[in-house]
Amino acid sequence: MSDVAPPDAFAHTADAVVDRPPALTPAQRELERIWSTPPGWGRLSAVNHTVLGRRFMVAAFVFFAIGGALAMLIRAQLASPRSAFLGPDLYNQIFTMHGTVMMFLFAIPMFEGVAIYLLPKMLGARDFAFPRLTALGFWCYVFGGGILIAALLAGAAPDGGWFMYTPLSSSTHSPGINADVWLLGVTFVEVSAMAAAVELVVSILRFRAPGMTLARMPLFGWYILVTAGMMLVGFPPLILGSILLEVERAFDLPFFDPTRGGDPLLWQHLFWLFGHPEVYIIFLPAAGIVSTILPVLVGRPLIGYSWVVVSVAATGFLSFGLWVHHMFAVGIPHLAQAFFSAASILVAVPTGVQIFLWLGTMLAGRPRMSVPMLYLFGFFSVFVCGGLTGVMVAVVPFDWQVHDTHFVVAHLHYVLVGGFVFPMLAAAYYYLPHVTGRQPVYAVGVLAFWLIFVGFNLTFFVMHLTGLLGMPRRWAYVPEGLGWEWPNLVSSIGGFVTTAGFALFAVDMLFQFRFGRPSPPDPWSAETLEWATATPPRPYAFAALPEVAGRAPLKDDPGLRERLDRGEGFLAVPRNGWQETLVVDAATAQPLHIAVLPRPSFLPLWSALAIGGFVLSLLFKLYWFSPVAILLVTASFLAWGPSSGHRRSFGALDAGRGLSLKVHAEVERPPTWWGLMLLLVANATLFASLLFGALFLWLTAPLWPALLDVSLPLPKRAALVIAAAAAAILAHLALARARRTGPDAAVPMLAGAALAQVLAAALGVWLLAVHVPDPTRHAYPALVFAFLAYLVLHAAIGAVLAGFGIWRCRAGFVARDRLGDLAIGTLWHDYTAAATLIAVLFLAALEALIPFGALMVQP
Repeated sequence: MSDVAPPDAFAHTADAVVDRPPALTPAQRELERIWSTPPGWGRLSAVNHTVLGRRFMVAAFVFFAIGGALAMLIRAQLASPRSAFLGPDLYNQIFTMHGTVMMFLFAIPMFEGVAIYLLPKMLGARDFAFPRLTALGFWCYVFGGGILIAALLAGAAPDGGWFMYTPLSSSTHSPGINADVWLLGVTFVEVSAMAAAVELVVSILRFRAPGMTLARMPLFGWYILVTAGMMLVGFPPLILGSILLEVERAFDLPFFDPTRGGDPLLWQHLFWLFGHPEVYIIFLPAAGIVSTILPVLVGRPLIGYSWVVVSVAATGFLSFGLWVHHMFAVGIPHLAQAFFSAASILVAVPTGVQIFLWLGTMLAGRPRMSVPMLYLFGFFSVFVCGGLTGVMVAVVPFDWQVHDTHFVVAHLHYVLVGGFVFPMLAAAYYYLPHVTGRQPVYAVGVLAFWLIFVGFNLTFFVMHLTGLLGMPRRWAYVPEGLGWEWPNLVSSIGGFVTTAGFALFAVDMLFQFRFGRPSPPDPWSAETLEWATATPPRPYAFAALPEVAGRAPLKDDPGLRERLDRGEGFLAVPRNGWQETLVVDAATAQPLHIAVLPRPSFLPLWSALAIGGFVLSLLFKLYWFSPVAILLVTASFLAWGPSSGHRRSFGALDAGRGLSLKVHAEVERPPTWWGLMLLLVANATLFASLLFGALFLWLTAPLWPALLDVSLPLPKRAALVIAAAAAAILAHLALARARRTGPDAAVPMLAGAALAQVLAAALGVWLLAVHVPDPTRHAYPALVFAFLAYLVLHAAIGAVLAGFGIWRCRAGFVARDRLGDLAIGTLWHDYTAAATLIAVLFLAALEALIPFGALMVQP
């Protein structure tokens, strides 16, 4: 009988397995009461990271099963020439949904679920910074994915490819709602991704155990920190592109229409500005899993901790210079091709550094031949092959030969399945005792591995040959007489073998969950803090928060788990029914204050439903309901306010071990301030993408310069900038007055800021209505429309935030020592003022540059 590891792998703890956990102390029982999720319907109010992490992983696996079933339909269609199994229209929907499900509904949400479940425990915290934001992200993910799957079942799924290239996805060539389902559904899911990115960055930097400096942080934390930062600046271009394309489809604004000054290549640029970094967004968390579990399985600390950190950061940075790697065949200049080809090859260097450090660690240690180790071996062999073919397609002449063939399909799957799925399967077997509290029972895991490994290589290794023989991807039929019949048959057989392996894996997981033996607290003799919790973990994770003195806390202090259970740490004594955890300095990990986290709440669910109502109103063209949905979304988010913050000051409170700290509501820059700062970074990336799009169209789009004159009156432009700047100045004055004399003195300044933002929004609407020509006639007025709409939206949100600040002052949430709400508001007003100034100056410059565009197109 074979388990997750051979019998000797658990021999050192076999005697430690007990049938029942020790009785809880009174403090632990109180923590259990405070942190638990209510039963029954109350489960829908869960905000605990352990619960939400499990839900993310389960939902992602369900979507993975759906995507796998779609893949098998594709392989069944291609198994024989001229197959009548699927018609072309249905085939187009299936291959589009397969890619969409795997990229947007499985890969990214799965790593989010793993990170949400593990990171607070690894970092020595009780939860994330914004539990309700995590819950909102989960519901948006499930609802957005549900829209896509429902469309597939209804026969209205997107059918233009998971990349939705224009003009194929324009209303002219895709007149139904199929493309709208993709644009709106995926954008809905992206709300979840952006929420997770903000949550992860703030939590990793601020919610760690005291003493856990950045140099002592587990490598998985570094991987997720870089990945979340990449999401913040990588996803906004896709969100912008989806918005612009949906606006073009719904209201005929020609951003991508070459007959009216648009350019289909703008979509490709915006998509691949997201798309190629996404490959590394998917790979890096899986690499973090490898760096976490490989040293444990070989019994030797990872070689080159600092080199790994530098390599991860370099990979994240370089990945943003590769997007044209996917556009070598569109006719870009040779100099640009040379640059992006070199960048595509260069990014292999930091990845290679990590691989050699992993191999060096294995050679220096003694690998345990367990099921997780088998999957790591599978990862090395498959991913390295994918990396080699990646270097091949980075060479322009070779890419021209294999572009849009099955060779590229094979390369993509070797990179993504090898670089993500295999490490995640290793993590599933490694962390299952932690999640369920049980050890494996049957020898099914080994058989499942070999079926997956052999079946995968049978499918996609042969597909390289199919591509070299010239078979284009996305063809619904295999023609006869070209030598493509037998490679496709072999690939289809391999696909079904792989599916059998994944089915066996699912059965093995269920059996282990149901019939596995109770697991000891740390069956792998790991050294990181997640194994200092109970298995399965309790909702509060740690009865007391630890202090860390090195990178291997459990090795440095073998009795740490027991001492934390006894309450020998920080925040061991519950009070006031609060869910407490520590906030530390980002660099030094010195404790700064106590974060009081929100209790279970249905508000994230209601907010997600309101957002879903807005998305559905756009999908079904019920535009009369869209303003109502926006009001519902606004009201639902404002309803979060009364349960946030405190109406009184508590001063310094006992945090344990002789430490006294204030709660987060009594500091000027609470975690929410940092969260909004990161959202504004993502917002600025979207704004920069809009600037890039305008310059791209001016430089390269056909039918430029525009014959339409878009001249915004200087007095109104100046008034718009002045109004936005006035709102920012008044917000800062409100903060200063509240600091000096109290919240009542801030109210008039906040009222002035609200009025200034209303005036700015009104000026923007006036300019749109009176001075912008029909935006459907040419891309130039459409761009001006987009910039002004962006400014109007931000001014309107600023007015709402100023009004919210007034309410917070009147309701007692703001005091001279509780200024976080006002400090958060000033961030938004500052950003809106800066964006308004940049947009107005840019539009003036674009107006002046139009004649030069005429010179540039002269022969």
